[in-house]
Amino acid sequence: MSSPPNCPPNNLMSLPTVSVVVVSWRRPDALRRCLTSLQQQDHPALELCLVTDDPTAVPIPEGCRVAQNPAPNISAARNIGLAMARGEIVAFIDDDAVAEPTWAERLAAAFADPRVVAATGFTRGRNGLSFQWRAVETDATGADHPLVVPPGLSLHPGTPLRSVKPVGANCAFRRDTLLRVGGFDPAYRFYLDDADVALRLAPLGLTAIVPQAQVQHGFAASDRRRADRVPRDLHEIGASAMVFLRRHAPENDWARALERLRNDERRRMIGHMVDGRIEPSEVEPTLHTLEDGITDGARRALPALEPLSSAGNHGFMPLPGTGPRPGRVIAGRTWQHARLARAARAAVAGGALVTLFRFSPTALRHRHRFHPDGYWEQWGGLFGPADRSEPVFRLTLFRARLRQECRRWAELRPCEAGERIEAV
Repeated sequence: MSSPPNCPPNNLMSLPTVSVVVVSWRRPDALRRCLTSLQQQDHPALELCLVTDDPTAVPIPEGCRVAQNPAPNISAARNIGLAMARGEIVAFIDDDAVAEPTWAERLAAAFADPRVVAATGFTRGRNGLSFQWRAVETDATGADHPLVVPPGLSLHPGTPLRSVKPVGANCAFRRDTLLRVGGFDPAYRFYLDDADVALRLAPLGLTAIVPQAQVQHGFAASDRRRADRVPRDLHEIGASAMVFLRRHAPENDWARALERLRNDERRRMIGHMVDGRIEPSEVEPTLHTLEDGITDGARRALPALEPLSSAGNHGFMPLPGTGPRPGRVIAGRTWQHARLARAARAAVAGGALVTLFRFSPTALRHRHRFHPDGYWEQWGGLFGPADRSEPVFRLTLFRARLRQECRRWAELRPCEAGERIEAV
């Protein structure tokens, strides 16, 4: 039996309530895209909590809880959002990320098992197609270890020495449990905060890995890095690494872990130099900031984390307009760009989840992104690859290529070839 018109399906109605916390610091354009994607979530009981340096910089969705972000410390800001949240589950996404419409619902579904205390999904990178993060475990020195998982949801135990890392741009927790362990540790101002939470939560339950709970993470520019991911300053990476070792690792492991960190960052800087992004003279000064950070991290006060309490006595406040909505596919040639964009904007205004495809008669590699106007778009050559595993040239017809790309996204959003495909 189908659900009544405008009512979410029963499986969505039975999901736990979700509060999504977004922390932002001086990135209004990225934040605007992030908030737009969250307003298209198909979870009908979703609350939005925004902690931002400037609440006037972007249009705030109706019903959104807003708090001032006092400093560029992502852990402290996330705790402000956690205190505001009233959902049974609290999810976190970065301001330079956008969420697939099924993201919150799929993370929430993982908590149907009462043993689950944390969940994490897969994260795509700047081109919108390749994966930036899949599944990893973190150990007591902060090192990541890739983890092979099945296509569907899987549950994983952990220990205070090694556990699945709920990646900060794409993670969720039982709110009461996260409050009980003290939330995020403010000693980590932006790096290793998620790994720290993973090890502290491990004794309390399982972590779910949900490959289809996906976000796209763009690595926007910040005070610490350029838009091309070249570091401006490695201070906080060094400081957080040292804090992590003091919190979790035996002291006789510190020297080896710090040497690994120094080697990794040197290789990264040299790679940027070889690729022409920085001058050779910039390598050593930037690496000196890493050493300054390690010294800072060795001195930072590390008090015991006390349980956090919720702020105020307000109740759960669902974001208006979330819930299932129809999908619409719009496709055409690259020279029809303006007409396709107009059609996509009109469909979004009509309440649809829109995916737009633009193909050129070339073998150009594809890119995929969430447009600031609220629709997903993919563009590239009709004969070009969208995935690294695909051949650099493959002869195909327009309709066949369109069906192929619709299948790629159909498990994440309404994007089936049988829906309204329009060659504009």
